[in-house]
Amino acid sequence: VLFMMHKIGSTSGKIWNYLNQNGEVTALKLKSTLGITNTLLYMGIGWLARENQVIITEYSKGYKLSVKK
Repeated sequence: VLFMMHKIGSTSGKIWNYLNQNGEVTALKLKSTLGITNTLLYMGIGWLARENQVIITEYSKGYKLSVKK
C-alpha cells in the first residue's frame, strides 16, 4: 500500500511539473510524454484534482489538463 501511494504521489508530481512547464496538454499527450500507464495517469490526475491543483477540461476527444495558477 505504501509503495503504491508513493508511486501515485511521485506520478502526480511529474504531471504537475510537466503541466507547469508546458501549459495545457491532452491526457493522451501527457501519458505518452511521461511514459506512464492509463491507471497511473488517472490516479495522478485524481490526486491533483483532490488537492485542487489542476484544471480538467473535457473536449471532443478526451480531456485537456492545466495547472491552477
